[in-house]
Amino acid sequence: MPNRIVLLTGDVEAPHLTRFLQHYNSELTVDWVDSLARLRMSVVDGTAGCRVVALMTDVIVPDDVLNALDGPAYNFHPGPPEYPGSYAAGFAVYEGARTYGVTFHEMATKVDSGPIIDVRRFEISEIAKFKDVEITAFNLAIEMFKLYAEHLATNDTPLPHAHEVWTGKTRTRAEAESLKTLASDLSEDEINRRYRAFG
Repeated sequence: MPNRIVLLTGDVEAPHLTRFLQHYNSELTVDWVDSLARLRMSVVDGTAGCRVVALMTDVIVPDDVLNALDGPAYNFHPGPPEYPGSYAAGFAVYEGARTYGVTFHEMATKVDSGPIIDVRRFEISEIAKFKDVEITAFNLAIEMFKLYAEHLATNDTPLPHAHEVWTGKTRTRAEAESLKTLASDLSEDEINRRYRAFG
């Protein structure tokens, strides 16, 4: 049974996610971190019985942290396998995707490439803005976390892999930033698409 979980997430989510985990294992220590520096410090403190779980974070977990753990680290990615990487909701809206979702997966060296545990999807409208999609994905990620909290808190066994695989190109922050720049020769339709997708 895990004795410590390093929870990589935001300060708003951390207390709620900690409560979900400790509901199933009252002896579990949950260390909340929100940066790579704090993550490294927390994992260096001792890795026996330690598990890293990330939810809705842009911190990339490096090889030295992953290799220090006894088992897999897990991530709840705010996007489906078709949209790995950064600004997933923005790219989905920009490209006119009609479905979106959340991917629960093992972490690997390459961002958003590890074996997939579960995917949950929902429909999005053709006029949706990225914030609408992000909020729905956030709520779904919390529901998925609650679903897997018992295993994460009490079971050392790696979770079984699903048949889903990553299929999309890994997007970067730089790509998103470039689409936020509006040139004078853009059509009105393109400007509206970019506004809905990236603000």
